[in-house]
Amino acid sequence: MTEIINPQIFREYDIRGLVDKDLTPDSTERIGKGIGTYIRRNGGKTLTVGYDMRGSSIPFRDSLIRGLNSTGCDVIDIGLVPTPVAYFSLYHLKPDGGVMITGSHNPPEFNGFKISHGLHSLYGDRIQELRRLINLNEFEFGVGKLSHANILEDYIQDISSSVNISRSVKVVVDGGNGCFGIVGPKLLNRIGANITELYCEPDGDFPNHHPDPTVAKNMVDLIDKVKEEGAELGIGFDGDADRIGIVDEKGNMLWGDQLLMLFARDILKRNPGATVVGEVKCSQTLFKDIEEHGGTAVMSAAGHSLIKKKMQETNALLAGEMSGHICFADSYYGFDDAIYAACRILQIVASSKVKVSEMLLDVPKTA
Repeated sequence: MTEIINPQIFREYDIRGLVDKDLTPDSTERIGKGIGTYIRRNGGKTLTVGYDMRGSSIPFRDSLIRGLNSTGCDVIDIGLVPTPVAYFSLYHLKPDGGVMITGSHNPPEFNGFKISHGLHSLYGDRIQELRRLINLNEFEFGVGKLSHANILEDYIQDISSSVNISRSVKVVVDGGNGCFGIVGPKLLNRIGANITELYCEPDGDFPNHHPDPTVAKNMVDLIDKVKEEGAELGIGFDGDADRIGIVDEKGNMLWGDQLLMLFARDILKRNPGATVVGEVKCSQTLFKDIEEHGGTAVMSAAGHSLIKKKMQETNALLAGEMSGHICFADSYYGFDDAIYAACRILQIVASSKVKVSEMLLDVPKTA
């Protein structure tokens, strides 16, 4: 009898578990069969597959694709990429879905799968539906094809053609030894930033610090480097580059709702009355500030899939949460992309008459 996969790995927004315990070549092949069956039964056939720099990601890529192909799904392997590039592939290559193999900001012994159907992430009940489908072991059968596509330059071109910075901003970027380093420095250089790189070599063992830029102790080296270089700001990224953290020129961290405030003010200048989505953990100060700057503030439940859903429902131009997931839909696709968000904050800093530490001086301090 086929072993039942640990149900705990089927989480709210993704599949995530311990390598060699929850996730093995056998279980990941079955997960591939489950995803392929789900896509086939919903009228699809083609998926993109990307993966992060963890040691387990390439073996899991192979077993996942084997499972997907066995259901008759065609796979486009987009290679080693940050999660936002995997999301970008859904728009650029127009498959029926996609899978990103990543443990995100978790320690090296973890890995996981972020799954998309069409342009949208699978979450909640749909992930549980996938779990039940896998446990039934009744998969579609076929012979799918495997092809490869490198879309990193397309991604760089897409963003650099739409984001212009009016002057070169001096910035330190901390890649956390995650996926940011694959494409981020090249993109920031392309738009004209003056960057100093810290830990931008992808290394799935995360030798320098845990790749979570919303935790102060992980930002210590970035803060020191910003002060040492006399940089205007520092930007940190999580393991798969879909979450962002910012420090000002004095080394003070900006929290997710403060960052959202800066982006909201910028967007509302050009789009008066636009809707901006925050989540329940954001301060009331954020929602008040959005309204005071002529926007419509909407509160969502926490979770990146939920804020994206609320964003679509309300036609919002911006959404974000305290954890550093920021989604732009004013001139971007509406998915969480920390590399794109970094370009947007550099655009704001370049055109500002004040330093980053002075941008929110008019905001009441919250406890």
